[in-house]
Amino acid sequence: MMDAIQILRQLKEKGIRFTPQRQAILEFLLSTDTHPTAEEIYHHVKQRFTGMSLGTIYNTVKMLKEHGYIMELSYGEMSSRFDGNPENHYHIACQKCGRVFDYNRSFPDLEQEMESHQGFQVQGYRLEFFGLCSACLQAVDTVKTAEAEAE
Repeated sequence: MMDAIQILRQLKEKGIRFTPQRQAILEFLLSTDTHPTAEEIYHHVKQRFTGMSLGTIYNTVKMLKEHGYIMELSYGEMSSRFDGNPENHYHIACQKCGRVFDYNRSFPDLEQEMESHQGFQVQGYRLEFFGLCSACLQAVDTVKTAEAEAE
């Protein structure tokens, strides 16, 4: 995977301006596995660039996504989350707290099966599993235990 400087150099070759703010946004996305929202990126980068606007974040992530350097994970009415790893991979999304985790296991037969049995050329994919993360599941179990003890 490329680092922020390599990506920004490639963007500069395409005529896109290289700014310290864009570099900070990109470095944060490449360094985290938390799949942050634009607001979370803003709060992180604003510590370094106090004049940064949320609009700068949205414009930058849009540009990075359009050029294939990051992935946007859209969740309908919930805020989109951004992944610094644009390669096809799987995600696990917690329906309670909204956190998103990478699931680093491959299903190579699935893609091959689609291509050979359906005559479909796979150019990309997004597969997500939804449920409760371990922290939220533990909180639910704690509440259930407390309710059972109160009865």
